[in-house]
Amino acid sequence: MKLKPWLLFATVTTVFWGVWGAFIETPEKAGFPATLGYSVWALTMIPCALVALLIIAGKLEYDARSVFLGSTVGFLGAGGQLILFEALRLGPAYLVFPIISMYPVITIFMSLALLHERASPRAWAGIIFALVAIPLLSYQPPGKSPVRGALWLLLAFFVFFMWGVQAYVMKFSNRTMRAESIFFYMMATGLVLIPVALLMTDFSRPINWGFKGPYLAALIQVLNSIGALCLVYALRYGKAIIVVPMTALAPVLTVIISLALYHVIPHAITTAGMVFATFAIYLLAE
Repeated sequence: MKLKPWLLFATVTTVFWGVWGAFIETPEKAGFPATLGYSVWALTMIPCALVALLIIAGKLEYDARSVFLGSTVGFLGAGGQLILFEALRLGPAYLVFPIISMYPVITIFMSLALLHERASPRAWAGIIFALVAIPLLSYQPPGKSPVRGALWLLLAFFVFFMWGVQAYVMKFSNRTMRAESIFFYMMATGLVLIPVALLMTDFSRPINWGFKGPYLAALIQVLNSIGALCLVYALRYGKAIIVVPMTALAPVLTVIISLALYHVIPHAITTAGMVFATFAIYLLAE
């Protein structure tokens, strides 16, 4: 049975993001701040963008509409990442991540209303299972994370909205421009926001500039970049209401890798999420 293009690219995104999620905190725990990790991620987008340009023989679309749409996708994604850093600084991760993880709801709603996408009953069952699984997989036990006011909640909802709209605009853009051009502008906007990430970095604290710092971060972050490129391709060939919930289930692989490498036993809530996610992936991969 021939694998459908959207399913192939969505699977690569899910796998790469799952592996990325299992190791992303390693550089930070070694003394390399997440804000600098963002800067490294933006730089790893460059080789992926160059590959994309090679695929289209350098024929980048640079009309005003394409530049606007591609840059919107980029700013929504990268800007949301920077806002997430601030949300996690002010609020508890165990509340922030479940809120943000539900961003596919925004994408599904917009795609149904504006793109008039439709799905089979089996696919809808998979979507529902995925929407149940996503917040469960993002669950983190309450810790000592300080709560400073209510701004963190507003910021978390900003990210939730931005990432949901980003996936919609990515699908919408694929209707009128090449996926490779979309990714190029995602790369460009990511680079533009590096100064913001640097301003958010506390350079008064020790920073690990050794292998476990920027170099290890680059090896890990390139997985994120490749996954992002494949997501653009997945949305070129597939429906957003199916692709986005499926790729949002990447934490399933993250949990499995963490269990194998770090012997971290998943919480009962996370385990329930894995069960729902398994059914979702089976139903969505029709």
